[in-house]
Amino acid sequence: MRRLLSIIIAIFWVSILSAQPSDSWPIFRGDQHLTGVSKTTLPDSPKLLWTFETGDNIKSAPVVANNKVVIGSTDGFVYCLDTSGELLWKFNTENSIEAPALILDNTVYIGNLDGFLFALNLDNGEKLWDYECENQIIGSANWWTENGTTYIFMGSYDYYLHCVDAKSGELKWKYESDNFINGAAACANGKAIFGGCDGYLHVVDVITGKLVEKIDVATYVAGSVAIENDKVYVGDYDGRFFQVDIENDKTTWVWSDEKTNLQFIASPALIGDKVLTANHNKFLYCFDKNTGDKLWEYNTGRQVEASPVIVKNKVVVANMRGDLAIVNLSDGKPVWTYELGSQIISNPAVANGQLFVGAYDGNIYCFGE
Repeated sequence: MRRLLSIIIAIFWVSILSAQPSDSWPIFRGDQHLTGVSKTTLPDSPKLLWTFETGDNIKSAPVVANNKVVIGSTDGFVYCLDTSGELLWKFNTENSIEAPALILDNTVYIGNLDGFLFALNLDNGEKLWDYECENQIIGSANWWTENGTTYIFMGSYDYYLHCVDAKSGELKWKYESDNFINGAAACANGKAIFGGCDGYLHVVDVITGKLVEKIDVATYVAGSVAIENDKVYVGDYDGRFFQVDIENDKTTWVWSDEKTNLQFIASPALIGDKVLTANHNKFLYCFDKNTGDKLWEYNTGRQVEASPVIVKNKVVVANMRGDLAIVNLSDGKPVWTYELGSQIISNPAVANGQLFVGAYDGNIYCFGE
């Protein structure tokens, strides 16, 4: 019976993931489970198609839906462009934006360093509502829908995971962790799963806001987790990368490079029997997700904070020197590189055959055919 239940859950999750259309990247890791997998394809040698300049550095990651690209800038504005690079609208939040947006049901949800979460109309940028946390928001919001109600939740530096009603912005609940929450919470089966600066992996019921379980796994988690079935993948600030079994409340394997012990800021990407992540030691790593054995590594040439994105049999990775690379998923061999010349700290969005990325020079770049 337990095996049958696991199979049913796996089939359900695969159906959710496969529902993501190839022309959409609505959340910074592509889907609610934060797996970092795009359903589109990229050309073998993407060309720079256009750039768009914002008013300051870009630390936020782009998202894409309905042929619109949305990104925040440290100039305080949310920008919405069409996929040819033309500005459709911009909205002033009055403070820097580092958090990626979430696009859901023609609404943009995005937080800023004042701790406000804004809901904006995707078509025209009109503010629908705002909700105030007590400290900054730098991670993406995520969502869960049940019985006709959509729950939007995001972490803050006020130590809380906040959950609000998607339509009204009214508070549903707040769950208190023991330190800052940097990354986004993954979502699966009505549970929000996140790591924080308190070193714990938290599993919270989205409907009630009640703690389901809390697992001591790390020292400081700066990024987001990826989840598949009952397994969670997460890296910490001490250079350790974990698989955590949340059903049995234990860490199943841990990997670290004892020569560097540098932090994992990037969030994992997960497909098939592989899990990938990148480290401040310049390397993109690919592991066997079941055993933790390292399958290959790719030296990007500079520290990496941007999370890798899997596109079919390729992996997109960006570093803090401003280099973009596409490598083979099978062996990590590079097949395409491009030098932007300005550091990239947030992962690209890949949708409809195009790659979108923001850089520290304040520009949004689009690559494709």
